[in-house]
Amino acid sequence: MGQLRIGAGGWDYFSIPHGDRLKAYASAYDFVEVNSTYYRLPSLATVANWRRRVPPRFEFSVRCQRDVAELHQLESTPKTVRLIDSMEKICRHLRASVLTMLVPKALVGDDELVPKLDKFLSTIGLDRTRIAIEFRGGQPTEDTLKVLRDHDAVQSVDLSIQTPKVESSILYSRLFGKGKENVYEFDDNELRDIAAKASGPKFEESILAFHGIRMYRDSARLKAFLNSGKFPSLTGHIGLESLGEVLKEDTVFPTIKSRLLEEQGWKLFDKTTDERARARVVVEKLPERTYSTIKDVLSCLNGSPL
Repeated sequence: MGQLRIGAGGWDYFSIPHGDRLKAYASAYDFVEVNSTYYRLPSLATVANWRRRVPPRFEFSVRCQRDVAELHQLESTPKTVRLIDSMEKICRHLRASVLTMLVPKALVGDDELVPKLDKFLSTIGLDRTRIAIEFRGGQPTEDTLKVLRDHDAVQSVDLSIQTPKVESSILYSRLFGKGKENVYEFDDNELRDIAAKASGPKFEESILAFHGIRMYRDSARLKAFLNSGKFPSLTGHIGLESLGEVLKEDTVFPTIKSRLLEEQGWKLFDKTTDERARARVVVEKLPERTYSTIKDVLSCLNGSPL
């Protein structure tokens, strides 16, 4: 098994009472995907400061600025050239292992994608940094995948729902899960399956970048499982008490069953000390009516098998 790196899509939401969020994040994880570069380019002084605040072996990946593919369609315009030059400098300063690029849905279906991508990958030079291509909203054709193989590029996938079709020594996965957009939390079995896929002998390095609404907890739970063989509990309780603790985080009362399912059903709770379950499985057992409090919800579920 090669190197397995686990982290999240950024550190801005890594909550600590006071102090340096990046430094705190880097004390818990050995990798982060820099997402902010997708929207705007930081100064090189800022980038150099990021590198100084983390341990020497800490790994960065960088997202390519979105205009390269979305606005300029991978065409070699003066602005694209300037953007790629900036991306290359950012990757060098961070010693980034991967530059990720999103190919949007409109471009995935473009008949000219193959020649555009071939020309683009022929002209970009990143030294030690590999480029990983994510195809959003559609499946790449075999000719498109051949371009990636020809240029030793990586196919970025969500390993919880896909497997890469391009053989590579590096696995790069951006993990969102099976929910709507990023509103999802990975259960124990899903995390176990992700770890098994990422630990394949063909990969010299596997990088897992969690992006769900619980990305820090998802990645921390997977790291804990790999270190101990067990998944940590989510709450200080089990059964209905655990479900109640999860629901009271942000449920707005009064509410109805359908709203509870939509807004809370994706969450996990501790069914037992060693088993997690999705809230949806239990909430679906509620009668169709209005609920005024958490206590009201739990009293209706009392006696129901979990």
